[in-house]
Amino acid sequence: MEVLIHLCHHKLHTLLPRALSRACRRSHHCTPQPSPSIHTPSKPVMPTPLVSRLFQPSNLREGQEAGDMTCRSQRLMLQAGLIHLSNPGCFYYLPVALRSMEKLVRLIDEEMQAIGGQKVDMPALCGAELWKRSGRWELMGKEMFRLQDRHNVDYCLGPTHEEAVTELLASQSTLSYKQLPLLLYQVTRKFRDEQKPKFGLLRGREFYMKDMYSFDVSEEAALHTYHSVCHSYRRILDRLCLKWVQVQADTGNIGGTLSHEFHLPADIGEDRLLMCGNCDFSANVETVALGQTDCPQCHTGTLTESKGIEVGHTFYLGTKYSKVFNATFTNAQNKLSVSEMGCFGLGVTRILAASIEVLSSEDSIRWPGLIAPYQVCVLPPKKGSKTNEATHMAEKLVESLENNLPNLKGEVVLDDRTQLTIGKRLKDTNRLGYPYVVVVGQKAMEEHPVFEVLCQKSGETIFLSTDGLLDLLGGVETI
Repeated sequence: MEVLIHLCHHKLHTLLPRALSRACRRSHHCTPQPSPSIHTPSKPVMPTPLVSRLFQPSNLREGQEAGDMTCRSQRLMLQAGLIHLSNPGCFYYLPVALRSMEKLVRLIDEEMQAIGGQKVDMPALCGAELWKRSGRWELMGKEMFRLQDRHNVDYCLGPTHEEAVTELLASQSTLSYKQLPLLLYQVTRKFRDEQKPKFGLLRGREFYMKDMYSFDVSEEAALHTYHSVCHSYRRILDRLCLKWVQVQADTGNIGGTLSHEFHLPADIGEDRLLMCGNCDFSANVETVALGQTDCPQCHTGTLTESKGIEVGHTFYLGTKYSKVFNATFTNAQNKLSVSEMGCFGLGVTRILAASIEVLSSEDSIRWPGLIAPYQVCVLPPKKGSKTNEATHMAEKLVESLENNLPNLKGEVVLDDRTQLTIGKRLKDTNRLGYPYVVVVGQKAMEEHPVFEVLCQKSGETIFLSTDGLLDLLGGVETI
């Protein structure tokens, strides 16, 4: 029997790399490269991510009371070791969650740079003088974190950066109309002194946000930029396969004359949204007359109310800030003109939590596929079982998937906790939401290997040959 297993194992090692190579060429039309010498690798070999080595401390065990955690995403993220509470409204972002957030930032970068956005990084510590000039030092009230340095100079931790970016542009005395539109954005921590932080990452005191600021030559050009950014926000949410709604919104303490919010419909949402069943009118209830039920746009439809989690907000500012800070440019007539501005916020950590909130079940995380921390988890059998030889094959499978499918580089994790049963580890993979789970069992040891594949999004379990597995995983979109 031992000899037979050895022969099957030897044959598998011969067939699997060939099959992987054929599938790679068929799926990606790439030219196979010669294998690098084992003694002189062309680039450093990255170790396979192992579940046993992932830093995912479970902060809330199954059956443990959730306390004041009133939303699904907060409980699931704590339970899975994605976040850890530091103090009210502030969290540690642990490695697995951070992988997902970095992917989301890459997606945002793609879309912002596709419309001409240029990435910057502005100080979190903002001087009070700028905020006093705009009048918002008093307007923001207790929501702003304020502090003094050793010289008794006032500062705040930036909740947003309209003043800072406008002052930056005002310092550029040689700005020409030929350089506009100018779209500057950053992805950074923001700070707001929420009176009652709740819902985990959905309403915190410290969070990550993408904020973009646009400078244009005219109102017409600024509105064109405004709608271009709104279109990019819709593309981001579409690429995440999230159901969203764009609604008219109040400009609040940001200011301006035009504003829209982007929401994910959810029962725990704190915003009340009104939508017409007869036309495309939708608005935050704050912008509609109290008690109004007829549509102000078509005048025939009835407004129905729902709730949403705000994940994005856009503003056309006009010259509200540029006039105050004298942010000008030289126009086509060689005269100074004041820039027309817009600002655009997208909640990075809020999208992360809100997507888990709306996609997951009560006990299992489901990610937007594009930002799942890892795409594939491979499970070898329990240690000491009759299929113990499959463990080595599982390790080779992980290596082959990453080497032959470029889209899965760094995206495959091996659950090496072979002291646990397959059933226990499958329960963990379901709870953590890996989009694909590949079980390497007895059938994988046959002459023509067959793998059990669980597709978490659809809930299906399918059995695939090596070629079928590669065809399936070769089509997974990653970023």
